[in-house]
Amino acid sequence: MSGACREVVTLQLGHYSNFIGTHWWNLQDAGLVYDADVPAGELQSDVLFREGLTLAGHVTYTPRLIAVDLKGSLQTLRKEGSLYDTENENSAFTWDGQIMTHQESPPSKNPFLQELDNLDTGGLLAEPDFTHLTSAVDNCSAVPGASVAVETINSSLERIQKSYRLEGSVRVWSDFLRLHLHPRTISVINQYNHDGESDRLEVFGQGEALLQGQVLEDLEDRLHFFIEECDYLQGFQVLCDLTDGFSGLGSKVTEYLQDSYGGRGILTWGVAPVNHPDTSSMKDLYHMMNCALGTLQMANHSSLFCPLTLRGGLCRRPPPPTAFPLLNYDPLLWYHSSSVLALALDALTVSYRLRDCSATMWQLSDALTASGRKVVSAYGSVPFPMMLGGCLPDALDAFSDVLPWRSLSACPEISDGRFCFSQSVTLKGVDEQSLVSRLLPGMEAPSPLHYERSGEDVLSAYIRSHYPSSPLAVQLVSSGSKVTPPFPQIFNPSLSPQGFLQSHSTPGSPSCPPVSCLPVLTSLQSSPAVGLQLSELQKACAALDLRRVAPSFLTHGPEHAEVSEYLEQLRSLAHCYRQSHSCSSSEEDDDDEY
Repeated sequence: MSGACREVVTLQLGHYSNFIGTHWWNLQDAGLVYDADVPAGELQSDVLFREGLTLAGHVTYTPRLIAVDLKGSLQTLRKEGSLYDTENENSAFTWDGQIMTHQESPPSKNPFLQELDNLDTGGLLAEPDFTHLTSAVDNCSAVPGASVAVETINSSLERIQKSYRLEGSVRVWSDFLRLHLHPRTISVINQYNHDGESDRLEVFGQGEALLQGQVLEDLEDRLHFFIEECDYLQGFQVLCDLTDGFSGLGSKVTEYLQDSYGGRGILTWGVAPVNHPDTSSMKDLYHMMNCALGTLQMANHSSLFCPLTLRGGLCRRPPPPTAFPLLNYDPLLWYHSSSVLALALDALTVSYRLRDCSATMWQLSDALTASGRKVVSAYGSVPFPMMLGGCLPDALDAFSDVLPWRSLSACPEISDGRFCFSQSVTLKGVDEQSLVSRLLPGMEAPSPLHYERSGEDVLSAYIRSHYPSSPLAVQLVSSGSKVTPPFPQIFNPSLSPQGFLQSHSTPGSPSCPPVSCLPVLTSLQSSPAVGLQLSELQKACAALDLRRVAPSFLTHGPEHAEVSEYLEQLRSLAHCYRQSHSCSSSEEDDDDEY
């Protein structure tokens, strides 16, 4: 799996970021190919993964990842992981007085984690146990001689599919983590608690103040470890919680990356769940202010910033969550909502992970962030509705004048036509034979799309029919997103195992295997809708007198005058998205111009 590529270091800051990241890494792990005789895929896994050795000399293949969370957020997962034996390391111990030991029972593991433990202790080279095959590939990267067993496992997976129903047992993101992590990956901030009423990381200023002292040193050490082994580092992808104090930490982390690794791409995804446990009117206010300040600051320090959420909006009383016709997911369940966003992110990040004709992070950001518009919006069709055995022109024609995707960035709809400054569209999971129409000679084409002779031309022609004057980049990847256990089975029963629509389906039929792969269509856009979103957020925050209604928000900083200045900068940023306007515009705010 070696070879020259442009590596990426991923940072996940916050609990919901790690929920999305866990699903996303599970998807990447499921798509890995260990057999040297199998042709290389369209996506280059070395962009994201690193190869290493355990102390015993076993080859490992682990994410190039730094995951930051709070005390009490790991549950059954060891901070150091399980690839390296760190329990027997010598530590200084000088106390010679009486010792009293208080032992607490370890958290219980769900069936999925128990099965992973069985594979770790039993090994892959023993006689295969087909009840464990669905997750056997998870540990291939850490077991000596695993490549010998992969072919047997994969062939058996075609016969055995076991589904996990983890909705009632997932408490934290590590409860559904498939793959092993490097000991340098997980960083725990012990100053704040994940659960409980005290010592919570709730406001922007708390997060800003964190990146100093030991936390900064720890981050620098981890970054240096992963970066020093890169040959052609193209940049960083950052997932950061947007609604709590991690928004402040993310602002400082992206500023540090910008200052220390200038010239590298920094693509930041500000993520937000639909709901928060134990919320209140005051916490809702905190969430909105954190979103506003985090969006501004992370956009200033990133090459590109994109909100990623299924909320209907970023203000305190948003519209209903985003719905997808072919998904039966619970938007209030983090295990579900994060899986949908991970599927979208798998397609949104394709452009800089392609093996051939790859656009680097900075090329993608430069194409989308002209004139200072560094905030973009994401849209997705998850999954993309296409008939089994059909073709892409037929699938796109079925939408008529309605676009196939839904907002993934809480951007409002604009009623006066469609326009965007630029966009990047990715279609994942449609094979080459299905990209064009199979018209016989002499047959009349149902639409102009059926005359196009390549998938890129079909998709480009369709997008340009809705955005005729906008710069456009199109990426097609024939392999879909592999949704192997423990991905939740949230799919409409009309979907085939490959994720395509079937004309006849029998819900709950034992003979119908679960969905294991999905086609996904996404779009990254710089459009006036972003300006409208930023303007609404700025107005809602500016209408508050924080000194009166939420003085605790200012206790940890920034001061009230700084907040006012930040909100003015946010208003100026919103002006950038007016048609025929630039960031230098000083005209008064007028929503009609978006």
